Amino acid sequence: MLKKFLAIMAMFFAATCFAAVDVNKATAAELDSIKGIGPGTSTKILDERKKGNFKSWTDFIERVKGVGDSNAAKFSAEGMTVNGEVFKGAAPAAKKETKKVEAKVAAPASAPVATDPKAAKSTAKAEKAKPTASTPKK
Repeated sequence: MLKKFLAIMAMFFAATCFAAVDVNKATAAELDSIKGIGPGTSTKILDERKKGNFKSWTDFIERVKGVGDSNAAKFSAEGMTVNGEVFKGAAPAAKKETKKVEAKVAAPASAPVATDPKAAKSTAKAEKAKPTASTPKK
């Protein structure tokens, strides 16, 4: 029974650590706790919030200088929300990985891929040295 109670308490503690931070209600310390937001950015956010609450992520991005779509995606992934909403844009890292996968798929399996010029020369020499079916072996 004690182990179950401790497990439940540990899960509760973990859930509170990853609680969302609403930009319209957060203190400077809460904003600083989000990875990627430092004292300078949190000061900009608080200064803009004094003029009025942020209505949406678009409003947040337009009003806080230095924050774009990529930063907004990172902040949202770290737990920041605007009026309880997460950022709906795609994370830029996911786009880069997709391009890499597509490039790997596009290369034919039979063709040797060499990025190093020396490796390309050695591959070409190896291809020339291979005997073909029409060349008789001595």
